[in-house]
Amino acid sequence: GASGFGYELARQFGHAVLPTRAGLVPLTLSGKHQEHYQDLAGLALPLVETRVGKRSFRAGLLFTHRGLSGPAILQISSYWQPGDDLRIDLLPDRDAGDWLIAQRHARPLAELKTVLGDGLPKRLAQRLCDQWFLAPQGGGHPWPLPACESRPMRQYREAELSQIGGQFKSWPVTACGTEGYRTAEVTLGGVDTDGLSSSTMQSKLVPGMYFIGELVDVTGWLGGYNFQW
Repeated sequence: GASGFGYELARQFGHAVLPTRAGLVPLTLSGKHQEHYQDLAGLALPLVETRVGKRSFRAGLLFTHRGLSGPAILQISSYWQPGDDLRIDLLPDRDAGDWLIAQRHARPLAELKTVLGDGLPKRLAQRLCDQWFLAPQGGGHPWPLPACESRPMRQYREAELSQIGGQFKSWPVTACGTEGYRTAEVTLGGVDTDGLSSSTMQSKLVPGMYFIGELVDVTGWLGGYNFQW
């Protein structure tokens, strides 16, 4: 229910206002990407690692009807921009390739999707196998994998399992946007801090004028930092 009055006031008195957008917010998918995963809404992973550029966060992930949420997604959303390469490590606490190779020796008759269901929620493991392994070859699939079906583990070479494991360590997600201010925790951008005193928050341009809180270009991570600010 807030208005833009504070930003207008800052500009009126000569303060720079950096572009604003929703922060700490779920990401949305569209088209085929949404179709592939929207029926997984409500499925949660307790720990993944999200990465955009040099930024990464380890926390939980939640599938929604619109896309992806959960702490790991909310955190990375403050650094993600449309078109950025977003990658998710679905198995952050293990070397997925080495684990699959070990499973090949321990469970040679088990199908790959069954083994993956022991490391991930079974519905997600099944869906990823459907998308990655059963996709028609040569169809412009973004993840070229060495097999077109989920076979018994003994039928995979170790090099193939290493490559497959790499996909789970770096799952590419093509987000189309965010859910916006409707579900955002904070606003990114705002009154440039260069124009304010860091000890009193008083304007350096107009004595007696102060800016604080969500108006200012200060955004904390999840965990109470924004309430403290």
